Amino acid sequence: MRNKVFIIASIFMVAINLPFAGKAQNPIIQTKYTADPAPLVFNDTVFLYTSHDEDDGLGFKMQNWLLYTSTDMVNWTDHGVVASLKDFKWVPYDNGAWAPQCIRRNNKFYMYCPMPNGVGIGVLVSDTPYGPFKDPIGKPLIKNSAHDIDPTVLIDDDGQAYLYWGNPNLYYVRLNEDMVSYSGEIVNEPTKPANYQEGPWVWKRNGHYYLAYASTCCPEGIGYAMSNSPTGPWEYKGMIMEGDERSSGNHPGIIDYKGRSYVFGFNYAILKQSMSKHYERRSICLENITYNADGTIQKLPFWSTTGIKQLGTLNPYNRIEAETIAYSEGLKTESATEWERNVAWDKGKKIADRLFVTSINNGDYLKVQGVNFSKGATSVDVSIASLKGGKIEIHTDKIDGPVLGIIDVTTSAEGDLWKTITTPVKNIKGVHDLYFVFRGTNELFNFDWWKFNFK
Repeated sequence: MRNKVFIIASIFMVAINLPFAGKAQNPIIQTKYTADPAPLVFNDTVFLYTSHDEDDGLGFKMQNWLLYTSTDMVNWTDHGVVASLKDFKWVPYDNGAWAPQCIRRNNKFYMYCPMPNGVGIGVLVSDTPYGPFKDPIGKPLIKNSAHDIDPTVLIDDDGQAYLYWGNPNLYYVRLNEDMVSYSGEIVNEPTKPANYQEGPWVWKRNGHYYLAYASTCCPEGIGYAMSNSPTGPWEYKGMIMEGDERSSGNHPGIIDYKGRSYVFGFNYAILKQSMSKHYERRSICLENITYNADGTIQKLPFWSTTGIKQLGTLNPYNRIEAETIAYSEGLKTESATEWERNVAWDKGKKIADRLFVTSINNGDYLKVQGVNFSKGATSVDVSIASLKGGKIEIHTDKIDGPVLGIIDVTTSAEGDLWKTITTPVKNIKGVHDLYFVFRGTNELFNFDWWKFNFK
């Protein structure tokens, strides 16, 4: 049961109406290390499946796959772990959850996952893009060679599906309609581009077939080839992005969404903010791509810091999960199982798994972009589980911009007891970026969601 704690504050009837910037920041995920982006467009939403570099890994330590969603390409909502190596009972390892891809067919979602050490490529299936995903065959879908990594799937206009994969060779096979079996021989593609290394991504656009990939290591750029057929021959066309010493690896994911074209990849920018040594801790980035009239793709510079423009705005009168973030510093996200407790405070029935923002220390912040205050605002609700207590300053349009309101978290040592705090705010109209800036001693509280009210 969530209790409401009302903190009284003075209300300043001052209208805040500064211009809306509308630009994103790279990397687009900051609360975890993410790599190998696999975007999927479904129901007007981008579902971004990623691999996950654990914080304590010195090399590649990857145990699960994550999911993020967005409808504006700027604010990304963390949905936590969507699948893991544990979902494959036949895999004897707890490390090696490498580059996946998820695709929809016949109202089901199929997630293709490579396994380490030549174990093969597995497949999971779910009725929703959020999971839960289950292994329908209990064995590898592909077990061909030590090159069985980085799967990507294309479903052609005639309904035939193809699975591609491989490092340093490029393989493909025709999938059956059930998407969990295949027919015919596995083909070692003879016309792969000379600088192909790994991470293939295959798609079709305006009658052209495209193969993008991580180019010869190291550093890896993103090259691409084109064909008139899903099975080649492939003709090298150039680089979408050259390799750069700032990022030894790369892995493309390319989509069209709301009339624009995008390429996802990764760099090491979040790692380099805090560490001088190189570890495999990567962070996903995003840029627009432009097609020429003949279908070729214009080359991009290395990942920018500003990223791409926002599509649409965020509605502050809906409950917004705190893990919906355009940019943040110092924060992590975490999930915990919530239990219905009895009078003796023993564990009772499981209610849900709650995902929230944690590791909140003095000076940390999160930014949400393009918040549309079409009806004004009189107060804000926030859901908090207090550790030491502290304050949340809500600034508009920049981290030291006008203060919209200050939320006092006066309780402490409550751990997993979640409370809703309601605080008056200044009147505000228009579209703004919001910065939730945290003040106090370290390990302040956990933050679940927020919502603005108007009267």
